[in-house]
Amino acid sequence: MSPIRGILLKIASVAVFMAMATIIKATSGDVPPGQAVFFRSAFAVPVIVLWLLWSGGLAEGLRTRNPAGHFWRALVGVTAMGFGFAGLGLLPLPEVTAIGYAAPILTVIFAAMFLGEEVRVFRIATVTLGMVGVLIILSPRLTTPSQEGLGAAEALGAMVVLMGAIFAALAQVFVRKLVTTETTTAIVFWFSVNSALLSLLTIPFGWRMPETGPFLWLVVAGLLGGIGQVLLTSSYRYADTSVIAPFEYASMLLALAVGYFGFGEVPSWTVIGGASLVVGAGILIIWRERRLGLERARQRQSMTP
Repeated sequence: MSPIRGILLKIASVAVFMAMATIIKATSGDVPPGQAVFFRSAFAVPVIVLWLLWSGGLAEGLRTRNPAGHFWRALVGVTAMGFGFAGLGLLPLPEVTAIGYAAPILTVIFAAMFLGEEVRVFRIATVTLGMVGVLIILSPRLTTPSQEGLGAAEALGAMVVLMGAIFAALAQVFVRKLVTTETTTAIVFWFSVNSALLSLLTIPFGWRMPETGPFLWLVVAGLLGGIGQVLLTSSYRYADTSVIAPFEYASMLLALAVGYFGFGEVPSWTVIGGASLVVGAGILIIWRERRLGLERARQRQSMTP
């Protein structure tokens, strides 16, 4: 275990994924979301395969006991990705990032509904706090009168990104089921492969050949997606999830900087305030899970003869 290395890898993955999202947003006028999902998934596969070859885990990554589980996880994940990419073309980057933070909050709800996980008063309170934050972020988009169609487009964008967060949370439920029989490397590999294949189903919805510049940038986005996935997966090898997870919220700082300097986007205080509540709720959940994990470890030690 090397917590500092794990944290640095996690922060690096956040930065790489933010660079990928920036490219997807910049090229959103050149290709539809489904085609962007294809680039993101297909060009991530070579990076993941090279990583598996380098680490000696290719055979493990290809081996699966539950191909149907990988398919359903990919279907839900591709849907989440498609909604998220569509939202990047409709809303400022910091706002998309902030609404996306609803995913881990919603995962708590779905884990209780579909996996039977126990939800106590503390979790209910933190989930409620997080959802209040999401509603605060969404409120201007749903109540501001339309101005030359802009308000309607942004309202649609808010709903699309929220749907992306819902499906991303559902994807985490599928992952929690998969980890009982599948290795992490297999989950990473088969998600990228299945996502690339499933994204081909969106061809009838208007794929088009982008110009050379956007095409190359989309290839880079896919490569970055693979690199980010490798960095993220590697980070959990060196530190506990409860140590690494809070650094996901560094993406908000990056989104604010990229949005302002790259796209001239200035977030409102409503977005900042709502995002603060969502981030706070997420950190409280992570802190509580760490405390419960330590308590369970102490109980196991006390029972050991």
